[in-house]
Amino acid sequence: MTRLLLILTGFALLAHSCSPSQKTYSGTSKPGMEERLLDTLFVEAPKPSSLKKQEDYKLPKYNPSYKRDNDLLHTRLDLSFDWENESVIGKATLELRPYFHPVRSVTLDAKGFEWKKVALAGSGQELKYSYDGEQITVELDKTYSRESSFSLSFEYVARPAASGGSAAISSDQGLFFINPRGEEAEKPTQIWTQGETENNSRWFPTIDKPNERCTQELYLTVPARFKTLSNGNLVSSVDHPDGTRTDYWRMDQPHAPYLFMIAVGDYAVVKDTWRGKELAYYVEPEYEASARDIFAHTPEMLEFFSNKLGVPYPWSKYAQVVVRDYVSGAMENTTAVVFGEYVQKHRRELIDNPNDKVVAHELFHHWFGDLVTCESWSNLTMNEGFANYSEYLWYEHKYGRDAADFHLYEEWHGYLGTPPNAMHPLIHFGYDDKEDMFDAHSYNKGGAILHMLRNYLGDEAFFTGLNRFLTRYAYQSVEAHNLRLTYEEVTGEDLNWFFNQWYFSKGHPELKIDYSYDEEKKEAVVTVEQTQNPDRNPPIFELPVSLDIYAGGNVNRLPVRINQRVQTLRIPVGQRPDLVHLDGERMLLAEIQDNKTEEQLAFQFQNAPRFMDRFEALSRLMEAESDQLKILLPLAVEDPFFVIRLMGLEYLDDKMVPDFEGLLKKLVLADPHSEVRSAAIYKLADSNEQQALEVAKKALVQDSAYNVKGVCLDLLYQNNPQTGLEYAQKLENEQSEDILNAIGSMYKEQGSPGNLAFFEKNFQKVNAFNAVLFIGSYQELAFKSGEKYAMEATARLKEMALNARQSPWRRMAATKSLNDMRNAFRAKGNATKDPEAKRLLEEKVTEISRIIEEIKIFEPNEELKSIYQQMELITRA
Repeated sequence: MTRLLLILTGFALLAHSCSPSQKTYSGTSKPGMEERLLDTLFVEAPKPSSLKKQEDYKLPKYNPSYKRDNDLLHTRLDLSFDWENESVIGKATLELRPYFHPVRSVTLDAKGFEWKKVALAGSGQELKYSYDGEQITVELDKTYSRESSFSLSFEYVARPAASGGSAAISSDQGLFFINPRGEEAEKPTQIWTQGETENNSRWFPTIDKPNERCTQELYLTVPARFKTLSNGNLVSSVDHPDGTRTDYWRMDQPHAPYLFMIAVGDYAVVKDTWRGKELAYYVEPEYEASARDIFAHTPEMLEFFSNKLGVPYPWSKYAQVVVRDYVSGAMENTTAVVFGEYVQKHRRELIDNPNDKVVAHELFHHWFGDLVTCESWSNLTMNEGFANYSEYLWYEHKYGRDAADFHLYEEWHGYLGTPPNAMHPLIHFGYDDKEDMFDAHSYNKGGAILHMLRNYLGDEAFFTGLNRFLTRYAYQSVEAHNLRLTYEEVTGEDLNWFFNQWYFSKGHPELKIDYSYDEEKKEAVVTVEQTQNPDRNPPIFELPVSLDIYAGGNVNRLPVRINQRVQTLRIPVGQRPDLVHLDGERMLLAEIQDNKTEEQLAFQFQNAPRFMDRFEALSRLMEAESDQLKILLPLAVEDPFFVIRLMGLEYLDDKMVPDFEGLLKKLVLADPHSEVRSAAIYKLADSNEQQALEVAKKALVQDSAYNVKGVCLDLLYQNNPQTGLEYAQKLENEQSEDILNAIGSMYKEQGSPGNLAFFEKNFQKVNAFNAVLFIGSYQELAFKSGEKYAMEATARLKEMALNARQSPWRRMAATKSLNDMRNAFRAKGNATKDPEAKRLLEEKVTEISRIIEEIKIFEPNEELKSIYQQMELITRA
């Protein structure tokens, strides 16, 4: 997982706005000469008042692809580590060649290095250099032409340190030591790297740009108890008398420097094979038995994507490793993908919540991103848009069209929530910071546009184009025009109209659709108005879509092309249609309003084929509290897709079905999806608590899904706290976040300070929204337990919030809990009448306020900073 107006688009709009006058030039023509009608364009000069001042004229901001003066051919690294001081002790040999023009110097990225020696490799001749802390410029021994290469050797100490981060990648440190001195008993000791965007140059010198690529060799010397992982294949391991071991990894296929990686730690390694290639899953020893569940379907995904693309997985192996305190979600380092610890769960935790999406995403990058790489960060969607769309392809293949379309809906939702002032072209040469490119445009919108392109071209042309694109540009860097030209070659069609509006312009269509029927003419009438702001978006998008007409028990699909600001379609239909539906395939990225009646929406739910048809109809009828729900909700709880069943459960009541409680019991014990089973338990408890308790006790024993067990545990506690606590104590050592949160909620209600240790022991086992709930329960229990415990908890929460290696979710949860603690002390102070007690409580409020201000200054993630500001506004309100 970004702002530009294409100049060509502006020229096109200008050209269309001019009206040329046509004149005929006639007279006596010479024999053999052709007489033509010429278009003469009259251009009127602007009036003086409309002219800009000279100082107002300037070029738009443009971030170009990196100019390649030298071509990096090969990198050889020999690394060991000073764990105590968190430093890299390195030797690097780089082979380079002038890209075109002769060179007498070379500039490399190398951030925060101490240089011991810089020399020509082979001869050892030391070379002059200059260094500014970010880049080293080496004066060569002579001028080299592009017919000859040269090799440089470096001896150095690197001390990786962060200078910033982004919402997607919270730190740019490049290489991370995790618990290097063994000071945190609950955390393993590790080293891992995160190179994207240009941060691998914090641990080895390189040309740290996406349009560079080279082969590599890497020697890692580490304590012998640790496993290592890097790109390519492990060639050899040599043990040393001092208790260390040197592993030699070699990568013979060229790839971009930001894709180099290392990981070091105490890992269990579980192996599979696919078409004779090694697959390896690196997990903490506790998760060894669940490794294949954590990276479920990896062999099947390799087979599916290889066949779908017609390009077999091109690399020598495929490894996946889980690391602690990761600064992003996952990273597609070539042949060795890094994942954050959030994916590391036991088999039962992964029921109905597998890691398929992120595993597919990173695997697909090995075609789009690693084999073919964006030439600049402005073109990031050439990596991320494709990886995003791989998630749809995998869901469609493995779980069906409904699951894929639900995923697409979530991706649309993520992009369409972008504020208008943050909209930008998908190919965005005018970004302020390259890190800004990692947003819902490059990912969500990029994937959605590929889905529209597939729908327009058809599967055969779409996947033929992908095959040709990958084959032609293998081991090269690309931009969006390469993709367009490939598809034009495959289809014979000019596709500038599609790429200009979707890749090089910003925004998306906003459509107002009016459906009606002309009784006199027997025509269905569809009026489509494009209402998007023309000052911020293209005033007109060209939209080839399907129009479905349901009438007389039949459905007729017509291809139509929307290409006007206001456009009316009239289609002969012998009778009033039951439903007329634009974009029947549900592929269009747009905001749409229409005037469908409740009866038409009910018909749509029962007859239109797509998930979005049913989802939209049910959502709108629920919002309207329509009487149609009495008919539809019993159908919804029988729907083949779990999301629709969940929606049906929300509003279903005993007046709509004959055996309401029997239906709920059936759903609790037999529904194929654990989220539906969980929701059905709560629904049954609202109707008949005793029956719900009986069913919950059965489910607690029989159901394999931890989220169901967590709901059952909560229900038992609410009915009988003692019984609930007895169950809870038996489950304290479970690793499930759902179980931990259920137990935490009980302990919070019970109010015993002795249970604070349970929370503190399990902080690192919760993430995402579960972390917010769990840490919030800890804060409430600490406050209930007394001021001494509350302030001890405050210190722990502060430590968590100020630790950049904690996940953003935990940092946010800790900060939110500190804010809640402050509010609790403030409320207590306002309620007391004792002046001295009030003063002491105000001191605690002041102290926590100071901590929160410190956190706001420290926090590297801009999204979290914004959230913290909202917390402050809410508190003041």
